[in-house]
Amino acid sequence: MRGSVECTWGWGHCAPSPLLLWTLLLFAAPFGLLGEKTRQLLEFDSTNVSDTAAKPLGRPYPPYSLADFSWNNITDSLDPATLSATFQGHPMNDPTRTFANGSLAFRVQAFSRSSRPAQPPRLLHTADTCQLEVALIGASPRGNRSLFGLEVATLGQGPDCPSMQEQHSIDDEYAPAVFQLDQLLWGSLPSGFAQWRPVAYSQKPGGRESALPCQASPLHPALAYSLPQSPIVRAFFGSQNNFCAFNLTFGASTGPGYWDQHYLSWSMLLGVGFPPVDGLSPLVLGIMAVALGAPGLMLLGGGLVLLLHHKKYSEYQSIN
Repeated sequence: MRGSVECTWGWGHCAPSPLLLWTLLLFAAPFGLLGEKTRQLLEFDSTNVSDTAAKPLGRPYPPYSLADFSWNNITDSLDPATLSATFQGHPMNDPTRTFANGSLAFRVQAFSRSSRPAQPPRLLHTADTCQLEVALIGASPRGNRSLFGLEVATLGQGPDCPSMQEQHSIDDEYAPAVFQLDQLLWGSLPSGFAQWRPVAYSQKPGGRESALPCQASPLHPALAYSLPQSPIVRAFFGSQNNFCAFNLTFGASTGPGYWDQHYLSWSMLLGVGFPPVDGLSPLVLGIMAVALGAPGLMLLGGGLVLLLHHKKYSEYQSIN
C-alpha cells in the first residue's frame, strides 16, 4: 500500500478526506494510530511524594499492557454523523477486579471543517486532523493517591525520532490557566504531527478546578522486537521501521486527582502536514486593544484639555 499510494495518512504529501481519516481510525485505534501505539497504562503511588516535580512520580505499580485488554464491539459506538467511535476495554485477566466497574476508553473523531470542540482544552482542528481522547473511568486505583500515565511508542522518520516542541502563549481563553502547547513533528516540513495541551481533567466536563498537569518525557529509541507487532503499522509503513517511545503522566501528588471521582481524561490532535496555528482569541485581542488604546486616549484627552485651557486665556485683552 505504501508503494502505490504516496499520501498515506500522516506521512505523505496530500491530505485524505475526513471519511477516509475516520475509516483509518476505526481500523487503527487503539493500536497503530498514525503509526503510534499506546502500549501500557502506568500507575504510580504518590502517597509519600511531597515534591510535585519529583521524578519518578512515586512507587510504580506493575503496568497494564493494552495488548492484554479485551475491547468492545466498535459498531455499538459508531456514529457516522459525527465521524466518531469509542473503543472501550478492560484487562482480560483481572484477578483483583480493579476494572470490575471501570474501563479505559479511546474516542476517535475525524472532522470535516475547521472548528473547536465544546470541551477543554478545545484544540483548533481542521479537516486534515483527527482527535483522540483517552479516558480512564471507574477503575479502582491500587493506592490512595495513584497517578496514571501512558507509555506511547511511535514511528521515527528515518534514523531519528520525531521532534518534540513546546509553544507558549499569553492566551488561555480556550484552556484556562494553560499557556503551553506541546507537539510532535515528523520531518522538517513536516509530513505529520501530534498536538496536545499539557493538561488532563479529573471531572467531566473538564474545567479549571479539575485540571491536572500533564508531563511528557523525552523521546528515546525503542527496540522493535520489544513492541507488540501491529499489522496496521506494517501495512501502512512497512516492516523495517525505527520506533521511539515516551511517557505521558497525569496529575501531581497534591491538588485534584483521579482519586476525586475515579475519572481521568486527556486528548490530542493528529494530522497531516503542518499543525494548525492558534491565533489570539477575540477576548485577548479586545483586552490588548483596550490596554494599548487607553493610554493613547488619555494623552489625546489631556492634549485637548490643555489646548482649550490655553485658548480660553488667550481670549482676554490686555488692559495696558
